[in-house]
Amino acid sequence: MKLLRYGPRGGERPALVDADGAIRDLSGHVDDIAGSTLSPDAISRLLALDPESLPLVETPERIGPCVGAVGKFICVGLNYADHAAETGAAIPEEPILFMKATSAITGPNDDLVIPRGSKKTDWECELGVVIGTEARYVEEADAMAHVAGYCVVNDVSERAFQAERGGQWVKGKSADSFGPLGPWLVTRDEVADPQKLKMWLTVDDETRQDGSSETMIFPVSKLVSYISHFMSLQPGDVISTGTPPGVGMGIKPEPVFLRAGQTVRLGIEGLGEQCQAVVDAD
Repeated sequence: MKLLRYGPRGGERPALVDADGAIRDLSGHVDDIAGSTLSPDAISRLLALDPESLPLVETPERIGPCVGAVGKFICVGLNYADHAAETGAAIPEEPILFMKATSAITGPNDDLVIPRGSKKTDWECELGVVIGTEARYVEEADAMAHVAGYCVVNDVSERAFQAERGGQWVKGKSADSFGPLGPWLVTRDEVADPQKLKMWLTVDDETRQDGSSETMIFPVSKLVSYISHFMSLQPGDVISTGTPPGVGMGIKPEPVFLRAGQTVRLGIEGLGEQCQAVVDAD
């Protein structure tokens, strides 16, 4: 099942995508795609609905982030061996974790806003994992039972803020618009193997990333288990699991970064596509 949220910022409504690709409103059944709506029982109830009985949504003006009321936005750094190589970093022995401010979350097709003072805004196509039930000290063998589904994430990063301004990475990861989610939350039953998904990203139609989740260093099951030993994971939390090679900072001989007027497109096999117009901050 493909779940989504549509409507103006702050006023998004829950919906699903039917077999014909049409959007059907779920407001009569759930308040939002968030929290307890993501539990196995709640998802089973939604799966049991006849989509044709739900109100049809004509082409909405805006698709919102596919998860609402996100409590934690947790990111994994250098989780692809080939990406670590392009940045000159060593392969990590344990997952590298950092947080992204939830205020960075935006819709999949909203503008990507270059923050004031930025010279090195970069792209990162990533597989997002959405938690469905609380996970605390879970073993890797049991971790996937806590996953509600998956989504596309663009972990937009300002590299100078991230690496040249001191402190932790969060400063370069958290500007408004730096966390597009969606278009859909695809429930776990529709993804046979999250470690075999093609991933891609283009800038002005030029391919920059062309990879697969198959080359992750730490798979989804390991990440959910590992993180749950440092903090409890709650329904609606999002884990962004790292990016394949092809980011702007890794381009040789000179890095390439985003500028206003460009268009970024990205997608993951079975999870949909995003498209962002790049603009300067006011």
